[in-house]
Amino acid sequence: MVPREIQVRPGLVLPAGELRWRYSRSSGPGGQGVNTADSRVELSFDLAGSPTLSAVLRERAMTRLAGRLHDGVLTIVASEHRSQLRNREAALERLVDTLQAATARPPRARRATAPSRGSVERRLQAKKRRSSTKRNRRSGPGDE
Repeated sequence: MVPREIQVRPGLVLPAGELRWRYSRSSGPGGQGVNTADSRVELSFDLAGSPTLSAVLRERAMTRLAGRLHDGVLTIVASEHRSQLRNREAALERLVDTLQAATARPPRARRATAPSRGSVERRLQAKKRRSSTKRNRRSGPGDE
């Protein structure tokens, strides 16, 4: 059901032993089985204490997921499916997506460049044309 290792990204593989699973009754779909089946899934991953993550990736993920962590633990809840197995798969998929986004490299900073001489001249010419058009629309004294 759950693989032994979870591939988050190239070079980052989580062992299944670092994941903690909890099951409870779901309030969502389920019909008659809703009172007996523990289909709601909580998947917890100790981000702060994981030996798998490098210091750089851990710090980056801790910063980006600061609002979602409780004592350094990231918890994903899935209860949208009727079966526990599908909720487990959904939670695992959501964990992988969250960790991929949290450990991604920050985008390169934009290097400021000056506008070219031609673009400056085109902009000024367009402003003059627009100004002239608006000036010609005005009614002068005695045009009434």
